[in-house]
Amino acid sequence: MESEGNSEKKMSSKPKKGSNIVSLTGAAALLTLAVSLAITAINNRRNSKKKDLPGCNFRVNLSASEILKLADRIIAKSKEVHDAVASVPLDKVTYKNVILPLAELEAQQFSLVQSCVVPKLVSTSDKLRKASAEAEKKIDAQVSSCSKREDVYRVVKAFAAKGEWMGPEAKRYVQCLIRDFERNGLNLTATKREEVQRLRAQIDELSLQYVQNLNDDTTSLLFHENELAGLPSEFLKTLEKVENGMVKVTLKSHHVAVVLELCKVGRTRRTVAMAYGKRCAKVNLSVLEDLVQVRHKFARLLGYSNYADYALNLRMAKTSSKVLEFLEDISSSLSDLANKELAVLKELKKQEEGELPFGVEDLLYYVKKVEQQEFDMDLGALKEYFPVNLVLSGIFKIFQDLFGLRFEEIADADVWNGDVRVFSVFDLRSGELFGYFYLDVFTREGKYGQTCVLALQNGSVAFSGARQIPVALLISQLQKDSSGIPGLLRFSEVVSLFHEFGHVVQHLCNRASFARFSGLRVDPDFVEIPAQVLENWCYESFSLKLISGFHQDITKPIKDEICKSLKRWRYCFSALKLKQEVLYCLFDQIIHSAENVDIVELFKHLHPKVMLGLPMLEGTNPASCFPRCAIGYEAACYSRIWSEVFAADIFISKFRDGLLNQYAGMQFRDKVLAPGGAKDPVEILSDFLGREPSVQTFIDNKIEYSL
Repeated sequence: MESEGNSEKKMSSKPKKGSNIVSLTGAAALLTLAVSLAITAINNRRNSKKKDLPGCNFRVNLSASEILKLADRIIAKSKEVHDAVASVPLDKVTYKNVILPLAELEAQQFSLVQSCVVPKLVSTSDKLRKASAEAEKKIDAQVSSCSKREDVYRVVKAFAAKGEWMGPEAKRYVQCLIRDFERNGLNLTATKREEVQRLRAQIDELSLQYVQNLNDDTTSLLFHENELAGLPSEFLKTLEKVENGMVKVTLKSHHVAVVLELCKVGRTRRTVAMAYGKRCAKVNLSVLEDLVQVRHKFARLLGYSNYADYALNLRMAKTSSKVLEFLEDISSSLSDLANKELAVLKELKKQEEGELPFGVEDLLYYVKKVEQQEFDMDLGALKEYFPVNLVLSGIFKIFQDLFGLRFEEIADADVWNGDVRVFSVFDLRSGELFGYFYLDVFTREGKYGQTCVLALQNGSVAFSGARQIPVALLISQLQKDSSGIPGLLRFSEVVSLFHEFGHVVQHLCNRASFARFSGLRVDPDFVEIPAQVLENWCYESFSLKLISGFHQDITKPIKDEICKSLKRWRYCFSALKLKQEVLYCLFDQIIHSAENVDIVELFKHLHPKVMLGLPMLEGTNPASCFPRCAIGYEAACYSRIWSEVFAADIFISKFRDGLLNQYAGMQFRDKVLAPGGAKDPVEILSDFLGREPSVQTFIDNKIEYSL
């Protein structure tokens, strides 16, 4: 890989001709900005002269052949550097000839790797997407090969043994290198290493089989339309008609959710819930039992007492005992509130259905019913107050004011689609260029279907002392209207944009020296906390008014009573909902922290204990249809709740009484975002809060806003 363009050019803090500075204040400024954003988007499409971003090595608009050639160069350079490091005699190892080459390779190649991989997510060309996927497969194979190089491991280990650290971040980097090698078994004998790889392949096979079984399930149920009373006519029209005037309801989530939320017939809800909980009951139970056993065996071979301890070794929680304590603390602390919530639902069912017992299949329906009765709020009509450009301009203002930043749109940047926009981000105090971000937020054919943020280039400090500029990409799937004009956002899309833009700022404000710790490459238990902190602004009247305006007259923001309703709606039955999530998290943690657990009996035991006496539905087996514990989140299902709890502590303690408190914002930027993965997350949060993070703040907040 060539390292052209690595030297960072000094950027002027003054506005450039043809750029749009996003540093405005007040409602009038937001109106001006929203119009300006729309005009700039039009001008971008007209402007044929494109330019690269100084300091950015991410390459835009490569052809299919260029992608594959670049992948080959990346692989060749990786092999060259690893070979050179491996050739260093063990008595000649130094930071400069062992650690630095690996660190700089990682920093220099990341943006080039992303240049190969990102087209499969954003390109409309099938040829480019295929080339990108092929390049990713080749690069992944090389990364996997390097992670198993015993010769490189020996050399790194020899350097670590000397104890000649360049500083705490360098020490942490070396420890991460050694840890990653040893999690691949390189500290074991050759025979045991082979066994590690065999078990890993078996784990992958069983995980995929579990998920594939669920995907292949075609079970459906037949109902007369009167058994589906309460469902919208638009939904009923989409159902397949069969003999005797019946319709077919599948067990796919988009059908099941509608029935459980809206169907007035309790017997139908129960039938659907039971069938949904019986999916793949026998086959997946067997697969999961085998999978858990193999995971424990794999973990023991690597020196861990169980699989949970292996998985948590990389995470903020560290041990399964701490996770179990955390989950049980949350569950027990919310029991009183959840009991009150459940009593409301039981009374409502009694009024509507008589003395029939309340079951888990009734939760969604009666929660929805209370929401409709308690909140005078039409979420469909609410979107009329969230035009895309106005929401974006409001988000920009909040983030700039809070974190001392200035966003400047680059009108003539090279992009892969006319809808894509690019911004420079400057520090308001010094004028220093912090980085760039791309916004690719509108739907189009072939584009990745979820909202997410990708790092395109990680920030880091080269051996020369120059800082590499971080670059981020925010992808979403927002709609335009029939005339191609940016449309209106659902409230859930507003929250999602706020969350993901939090990740953009998290990436750009990181000041770690090593690319390994840059941006979003942080502890998995920590990575969502900053973005979840920032979601809270979507439920506060002050900020809601900044990001809203009626689409036909954007000087008219959302009404005060709607703002209050949204906040109350957020916490409606939140204790019951959270306890249901805790149930599954406890199950996941227990099966991965103890061996020879009877999986069926465990769920039967946990369900009434956590869910306030509500039993499992007869004949169901949640363990057979719980994909999060099979692939992706095994022994880590708790992590979403973990992030939510500590994000609440931060927001309530530091921001709730001052939503644009720039002092708190700058402290958050400098103490929480800047270190990235270079410091321990508990240390980071404790430094910012002035104490260790607390579960109690989260609990107290739930109770405060309860029904």
